[in-house]
Amino acid sequence: MTLLGVEDLTMHYSTRGGVVRAVDGVSFSLEKGKVLGLAGESGSGKSSIALTLLRLLPSNAKIIHGNMLLDGEDILAIPEPEFRREIRWRRISLISQAAMNSLNPVFRVGDQIKEAITVHSSLPDAQATMAVKRLLGEVGISQDRYSAFPHELSGGMKQRSIIAMALALDPPLVVADEPTTALDVIVQAQILLLLKSIQRKMHMAMIIITHDLSLVAEMCDDVAIIYGGQIVEYARASKIFHNPKHPYTIGLIRAIPSIEGEKRRLISISGEPPDLIKPPPACRFAPRCQYATQKCNTEDPVLEEVEPGHYSMCWYARDIHL
Repeated sequence: MTLLGVEDLTMHYSTRGGVVRAVDGVSFSLEKGKVLGLAGESGSGKSSIALTLLRLLPSNAKIIHGNMLLDGEDILAIPEPEFRREIRWRRISLISQAAMNSLNPVFRVGDQIKEAITVHSSLPDAQATMAVKRLLGEVGISQDRYSAFPHELSGGMKQRSIIAMALALDPPLVVADEPTTALDVIVQAQILLLLKSIQRKMHMAMIIITHDLSLVAEMCDDVAIIYGGQIVEYARASKIFHNPKHPYTIGLIRAIPSIEGEKRRLISISGEPPDLIKPPPACRFAPRCQYATQKCNTEDPVLEEVEPGHYSMCWYARDIHL
């Protein structure tokens, strides 16, 4: 059953240099209890999609059009006060990027998590405190750290605290924006195991935003590859890795080192990401694409189904192979 349906979502930033088309006609769906990965290089628009979903956009951002249907309700049409009170944290929560900077340094960690509960529910203070201590235990933090200040916690413990905050109201959908940023590889692995365990235990839906395809392979049921503010490929994770159908996805996979199989040279993607103030006239990946023809520079490709359940925004998707 579909929990979230995003249709033709378009969001722009106004800057001195012009309008940045950060999210441009994005559509996807997410079923209850499933994990969707939004993957792509830095600046592709992944975090902008997350901020749009939670309506946490800066003042220079504007949602141009589109629909965001949560359990069939268009949450874009909900007034901001009601969205803040009824949707954010209760039905969609956020595991923010860079937990080092996500906690208020002058408040105790437990109180910050408890605030998410007391502001959005009628739970008495004592019960809210008990709920926070239970949450801390579930994410692997000793309950006696309730009164600790953020500077007294390690980076991994801060990230676990942010995860506890996102789970405080048991939302059906959690958006995790680069959940392992700035953590060492051992702590990254621990956080991923924690997220996977919690997601399965609570049967929640999750959107994981990352540039790390190994994280996608480990965590996600479906994957949307983002480039230039658009979804350029969308499929089951297994199809993305074994039979990619967009040149950008192929480039990303070829740039990943592997400890299995024959030793091979890693191939980087040449060129630079597009300027989203003045994007290429047609396919945004064409200036960097080895398969590009004149058609790619003059005619806009559309995201079409090239095989059952596998979508690609490329004129030559049926002809290219990993």
